[in-house]
This record gives sequence, structure tokens and C-alpha cells, in this order.
Amino acid sequence: MLGRVNHIAIAVPDLAAATATYRDTLGARVSQAQALPEHGVTVVFVELDNTKVELLEPLGEASPISAFLARNPGGGMHHVCYEVEDIIAARDRLKAAGARVLGDGEPKTGAHGKPVLFLHPKDFCGTLVELEQV
Repeated sequence: MLGRVNHIAIAVPDLAAATATYRDTLGARVSQAQALPEHGVTVVFVELDNTKVELLEPLGEASPISAFLARNPGGGMHHVCYEVEDIIAARDRLKAAGARVLGDGEPKTGAHGKPVLFLHPKDFCGTLVELEQV
């Protein structure tokens, strides 16, 4: 069911500073910042040859990243995103196996313009999992 790792997401308290660290210190290619109001985040993608790193900053007070940063003020790994060919089939298979899909269970449009879902971290070894249809 799972394809390749699409990205690893890191929550950061200061997106501009984190972007500068990856760009200037590590010499990475980085995207422009993109606000995603539906998800409550602003993102920058660090472009690597084999995958991406997504830097997440809260967008607004209700952002789910705000709660994460309250517990982890310096930031940290937030989730892992895996690619799937058919997100509805993947969702249905996972739900039948007892996995919890967050939100209303319907895919939302993610940062790449593709359908995404999030799976409860308690069902996946303490890691928030994002699925993205490719």
C-alpha cells in the first residue's frame, strides 16, 4: 500500500530562521513559503534528491502546530508523509484494520495540491502519519 516517503515534516517556531539554516548553513534548495489556511500552517519545502523536508510554522492561533510547539518550544519532527496510489482505498483498508483517520475522514488538499489524510499517532508507534495520493 505505501509508496515512497514523500516528506518528513518538522515544526518550527520561526520559519524564516529555519529556512535560512537549511539554505545558508546546509546549502539546501528551499521553496518559497506557502500559507495553507485550511491546515493552519505556513510551509517551506527543503528539496532533496530523494525526498523533501517540510518546515511547518503555525498560521493563526488555532493552528495544530501551536499546540505541538507549546510542548516542544524549540520545534521537532511533526509527521512522516507516505505516498499512496489511491487514498480512498488506503483509508478504507486502514479503517477496516482499526486505524483512526483524523478529522472527518475525508481527504483535504495538501501543499502539493493532492489529496491528503492524517492517521492517529497512537496507531502508528507514536508517529503522526500523513498519506498523500500520487
